[in-house]
Amino acid sequence: MLRASQIDGCGFCADVHTKDLALAGETPVRVDLVATWRETTVFTDADRAALEPTEQGTRIADASGGVTDEAWANAAERRDEERLGALVSLIALVNASDRLGVISRQRGGDHQPGRFD
Repeated sequence: MLRASQIDGCGFCADVHTKDLALAGETPVRVDLVATWRETTVFTDADRAALEPTEQGTRIADASGGVTDEAWANAAERRDEERLGALVSLIALVNASDRLGVISRQRGGDHQPGRFD
């Protein structure tokens, strides 16, 4: 969710995801390096298999074809059908949410973690 919000430029959503990841126990290093995940060593193969289709699905207008067969196969290799469907749904929903935040000019910085629990 954080990576999609970073790409989409939704400050509100990036703020929510960053703080909620910290509250959930994610390490600051991994949160800080999400934007440069390809050039780091802190993400597992499973993480990368989710980040790649997230980026391709988020940059769908730039990709001229959406998620590549290779990225899809890599994600499918690490997830059963239910979890793969959940990943696809999450990518679509976070992108819709990001667009709502950008269009309505929601600003990041004031989110209180746990607020949406």
